[in-house]
Amino acid sequence: MNILAFESSCDETSAAVVCYDGEGFIIKSNIIASQVETHKLYGGVVPEIASRAHVEAISPITYEALEKSGLLLSDIDLVAVTSNPGLIGALLVGVNFAKALAVSNSIPLVAVDHIKGHIASSFLSEDAPKPPFIALVVSGGHTAIYKMESYTDIKLIGTTRDDAIGESFDKIGRMIGIEYPAGRGFDELSAKGFERAVGLSSGYFKRYKASDAHKDASMQLPSPALKDGSLDFSFSGLKTAAINLLHRFEQRGEKIDRELFAARYTYEAVEAVAMKIGSALLSNEDCDLVVAGGVAANSHLRARLSEVAAKYGRKIFIPPVSLCGDNAAMIAASGYYEYQKGNIARSSLNASALDSVV
Repeated sequence: MNILAFESSCDETSAAVVCYDGEGFIIKSNIIASQVETHKLYGGVVPEIASRAHVEAISPITYEALEKSGLLLSDIDLVAVTSNPGLIGALLVGVNFAKALAVSNSIPLVAVDHIKGHIASSFLSEDAPKPPFIALVVSGGHTAIYKMESYTDIKLIGTTRDDAIGESFDKIGRMIGIEYPAGRGFDELSAKGFERAVGLSSGYFKRYKASDAHKDASMQLPSPALKDGSLDFSFSGLKTAAINLLHRFEQRGEKIDRELFAARYTYEAVEAVAMKIGSALLSNEDCDLVVAGGVAANSHLRARLSEVAAKYGRKIFIPPVSLCGDNAAMIAASGYYEYQKGNIARSSLNASALDSVV
């Protein structure tokens, strides 16, 4: 089955052609038109600008995706498109384009939840997970833990009650001079801080907690892991404490050590996620772990969750960095399973900014 898929939920316009050959997925093409340089001017995504950019990009990248795949539109068996959640104007561009293309060419259309799409990025690897499994989705707008009971049935079991981990990295990163999007810069700065603190560039989490850097009273930050027995987080408290810490240094006329500060912030954020994932695995003995979303590219999170999975004797599946961000190939993978379940979209399909997984 040849699937043409579209993703336009935020600031990347993507079109992909993915083939399912009965054994696994083959990515024939996965074209992404990023708007990062445009939104960098404003320190974040401007929805109206994003929507207009999608309108300009979606047709050209569709031609490019088909050409690179070596297939014609007549070879396409299924069209898949992200319908929710996301920026409503951006989503509408992809949904309406996909509907028009599918209807005019008599091709079945399926709607894909963006969160399910991120999780499905793990299905694109040769070694793919099989449900049931625990899935952590970490991105600019989401930090949530799910139990994937089948390829299409998903249950939310833990989430942030305010900010997402990626959102907090962007906001604090901007305050210490890392330009938007701050994820990669924060990752690199933290790596330098961890190495200075413990002298190691890998396997450093346990040693960092016993280090002088972690004991430094001037760098104290709270854990965003809620202590109420749930699998929930609150990154707003960590973010606010970090802002207050930075202001104290500024008011005293002192220059903060950016590397050690970034390492401390990353440690608290990552350890909170590791703690909750450990609890989720402990109470779901039959489940391996999938980590997906843009922040799954964070080297510290990947390393720490690999340790957690190993501790509980579970396999961990993390997509390559190239598939962690928003892309249409993951939408194609999720769309295939929606199609197999019979979830064909009608011509009345509309976009929604809301999460459908609750």
